[in-house]
Amino acid sequence: DVQLVESGGGSVQAGGSLRHSCAASDYMFMTYCLGWFRQAPGEERDGVAVIDKDGSTGYADSAKGRFTITKDSAKNTLYLQMNNLKPEDTGMYYCASNNNPYGCPWDSYVYWGQGTQVTVS
Repeated sequence: DVQLVESGGGSVQAGGSLRHSCAASDYMFMTYCLGWFRQAPGEERDGVAVIDKDGSTGYADSAKGRFTITKDSAKNTLYLQMNNLKPEDTGMYYCASNNNPYGCPWDSYVYWGQGTQVTVS
């Protein structure tokens, strides 16, 4: 059963921090890449951070140095820690999984969580 269930998000002032969580299936954790994406109002959904089954990570330039993607395999939970938030980080944040065990290209994600809103003022 493919499920990605998110929690977290919220409203924060610029410079603040938030953490997202996403519960996923055992199989996704063991086999595929997991990622976080952001969709700002009126814009396309863009990749923020990814982590592969071995724990290697990748970040969009806008996220480097401020955001950290991690996963806890014992809890089957994916996290995104966001620090030093900026107004341009505002948007819906989605966790996602691809179905490719060999790589994590940004356009390979096919399973999506419900999304959580982040507003930075």
